[in-house]
Amino acid sequence: MLKAVRREEAEVHHLPGRDWFLYHGPDFTGAQNLTIGWGTFPEGSAPEGHVHPTQEEIIYITSGHGELVSPVNTVKLEPGVSVYIPVGLFHATVSTGPGPLEMVTSFSPPVVPGSYEDTYENE
Repeated sequence: MLKAVRREEAEVHHLPGRDWFLYHGPDFTGAQNLTIGWGTFPEGSAPEGHVHPTQEEIIYITSGHGELVSPVNTVKLEPGVSVYIPVGLFHATVSTGPGPLEMVTSFSPPVVPGSYEDTYENE
C-alpha cells in the first residue's frame, strides 16, 4: 500500500540546534530499509557535530545556506546541493543564513531520531 505523509502528520523531533520531521521509517510508516525526514536549522544554528555509527546519510538542501563540516573537508550548502555522508564520519552542520537552512535527509539502514545525540527531546 502507498503511504503519503504531510508535514503536519510527520513526527517532530526537537534536536539540538534543529527540528527534524520524520516522514518515513520502521516505527512510523513501516519503511524497513531507510528513514526519510526533513530538517530545519534556524539561521545562526551550529549544533555540535555527531557520528552515525551504522547509517549512511544523504542530504538534499531545499533552502538556505550553510556548511557541512567534517575532519575530511567542508562542503558549502545551498539549494540544489546534495551531500553523501558515509557511515562513521563525524560531521557538523552550520546554518549561515539568511533564513533557516532546510534539507531532506535519508538514512540507511533506518536511524532512530536523536540516538546519536548526547541529549534530545521527542514530542
